[in-house]
Amino acid sequence: MPTNAQQLLSLLARTSFKLGQFKLSSGGTSDYYIDCRTTTLHAEGGRLTGEAFLDLINEKKVHAEAVGGLTMGADPIVSNVATASAWRAQSNPSAPLINGSLDRNAEKAHGTGRRIEGFCREGARVIIVDDVCTTGASTINAIEAAREAGMIVAAVICIVEREEANGRPAVEQAAKDAPFLRLFSANEVRAEHVRQLESTS
Repeated sequence: MPTNAQQLLSLLARTSFKLGQFKLSSGGTSDYYIDCRTTTLHAEGGRLTGEAFLDLINEKKVHAEAVGGLTMGADPIVSNVATASAWRAQSNPSAPLINGSLDRNAEKAHGTGRRIEGFCREGARVIIVDDVCTTGASTINAIEAAREAGMIVAAVICIVEREEANGRPAVEQAAKDAPFLRLFSANEVRAEHVRQLESTS
């Protein structure tokens, strides 16, 4: 039986990966594009995302009370991980519940004026998540927001790391002692995409 991560990789390669010429949000260009939201917002893709993240969190023995990230790439990841943790706790009461939090780009100008919505408690350990890490800018933004709220960054995890020259070093510098983990590299997604194309040709 394929693992949750293997099933997620197959779905990502099929629904989220495209070859061509694309302009990236960083301003650069690329011969491929990965839109993880077509997978993380997919019914089965969402389930697999939550399960694969929890598998990695458990494998690396990361202890945290919450998972959070910058809207909107992190939104479905946060929801799916939190829900998956609740499902696991149903069959295993000792399994930890991981709550969700979402970071706005800026504090809202009405209501409570909070920048972080959902779970936010000073001193709590939070895992920062993102869909694709290129330059790491959105991930770093979320790390800074969590620390400004008094939370402790326990780890940083992205679905796909594009392995750009400055991306990982920038995130690792911002994360300090917290590990930076990924489910897949962009090359792994590309290889699976090509394999699927060749198997159907």
